[in-house]
Amino acid sequence: MGNTRSEVVRRMAHGWQLCASREISETLISDFIRPAVHSVPPRMARQLRCCRVSVVEDLGSPSVASRWTATGLGLEISLATAGRESHDIALELLLCLGQALWEELSHSQRKAYWLLLDDEIGAGTPGEIDEDALKQKRLLLSNCSSAGSSRRLERYGSASFAGTAAEYVHCLWHDVTVRTGPTFLPARQLRRRLELLARWYPAGRGHRLFPRGDR
Repeated sequence: MGNTRSEVVRRMAHGWQLCASREISETLISDFIRPAVHSVPPRMARQLRCCRVSVVEDLGSPSVASRWTATGLGLEISLATAGRESHDIALELLLCLGQALWEELSHSQRKAYWLLLDDEIGAGTPGEIDEDALKQKRLLLSNCSSAGSSRRLERYGSASFAGTAAEYVHCLWHDVTVRTGPTFLPARQLRRRLELLARWYPAGRGHRLFPRGDR
């Protein structure tokens, strides 16, 4: 799990914990991880329950950026720093939270999100929220057999929701630029997803999804 020498445990927003060795950059912690966690809406944090984030140099393979496990008390998340930019590490944390949140959604929340995806697919909406969601979407729609696969559908739903939840918190953290093109989710559909998440998980004090007057 990486180097744990001189590990320091810090308290973050929502009562969550951050564990990192003294060798880990303080800038990563103060300017990226803490603000990202602070941007997680309170209602979302409660649904995820307790969270312990471990920041390590590596996770055994250069290709592994993170790992997370759900426990009886909450989440255990490990983030690898080697060869990665600070902003990307914080986004990886948000993606882990989105993946875990998918498993915690209520029946009504899942139904609402599935209906949203069904509308998008029915309308022939191109692109997706990120590369993993786009890959899963293309696999799902690659042929009739895949389209009827409950496993492929679940993988697509999970990847799509995780990326959307991560982007929602990312937008609350700081201003972001909407990317355009055939591989990206169109602005109208992106806004619809973000507004759905905002209804479920209103932004905390000091955070705003859209600029004032942009409604």
